[in-house]
Amino acid sequence: MTQAVVAGVGLVALLALGLAWQSQQRLKQVEQELVRRQDSSQSEANIARDQARQAQDLSRDTAAKVALLDARLAEVAVQREQLEGLMQSMNRSRDENVVGDIEASLRVAMQQGTITGSAEPLVAALRQADERLARYKQPRLEGVRRAVTRDLERIKAVSVVDVSTLTIKLDEVVRQIDDLPLLAVAQPVREPAAAAPAASAAMVKTVAARKPASSVSAAAEGEPGWWSRLWDQAGERWTHLSGEVWREARGLLRVTRIDHPEAALIAPEQAFFLRENLKLRLLNARLALLSRQFDTAQVDLREAQAMLDRYFDARSRKLSQTVELLRQVQGQSRQVSVPRPDDTLAALSAVAR
Repeated sequence: MTQAVVAGVGLVALLALGLAWQSQQRLKQVEQELVRRQDSSQSEANIARDQARQAQDLSRDTAAKVALLDARLAEVAVQREQLEGLMQSMNRSRDENVVGDIEASLRVAMQQGTITGSAEPLVAALRQADERLARYKQPRLEGVRRAVTRDLERIKAVSVVDVSTLTIKLDEVVRQIDDLPLLAVAQPVREPAAAAPAASAAMVKTVAARKPASSVSAAAEGEPGWWSRLWDQAGERWTHLSGEVWREARGLLRVTRIDHPEAALIAPEQAFFLRENLKLRLLNARLALLSRQFDTAQVDLREAQAMLDRYFDARSRKLSQTVELLRQVQGQSRQVSVPRPDDTLAALSAVAR
């Protein structure tokens, strides 16, 4: 009984000792596992700490880069605003330059038109302005281009004095002055072509009527015809001689209606000065036309016309041609004002504001 108890106690003790050893082994395993896990956690923590540090550095770098990008973006925005302002300023300056150039060219053309009395400088300036605006193609200048077109059509419709043509006609008149016949100089009167034959026929009839009757009776009796032929030749010679004498006699006397008696009393040596004075009048008119003094030119042209009518032979064809040229110059030499391009100037002023 005692041995069984002791054996039982010993078995229980062995069992307890085995359980204690087993527990000790399990506890060691648990401690090892804890140490291993602790080491693993420590390494993971270190790794996490390193990663966190790297992430912090990266975030700091990223923040610095973002700040730098923000600064660069702000600079780019400022530069863009400055560039836009510069572009607008350049466009505005370019428009102002175009407007200024067009206005200056128009004012110079207006001065030239005032001096020369011609619309060609203003027409050329408006055409150049239209071509320049067409190449420029700026919407805010379309109103200026329309105004240029209106002024160009209005100025083209005005007929101005062609001074060059008038001066050429005056030069032609001056050239013809020396060939014009004066009333004081007798001009040969041309008889009609049928006058001489008519006079000769009349003289022949007269001579035939005065032929003696003896010759007729002799011819009737059959006498030779030499006396008849001699009488006919003498009649023809007498007719020719009498015609020449009559023409010379008519040339000695001329009947002409003269409204101004002083024109017929001009001495031959005064004819030269008369022609020169007439040329001076015409040259004064030419200078007045070139200087756009049309009233002065009209006065000189009227004086020249009066001198032609008073001192020169109105029956001359050359005088008729000269007077016609002078009348053409008189009719065309009038003051014509060149219109101002007011629409274009107003449009340019509106754009420049």
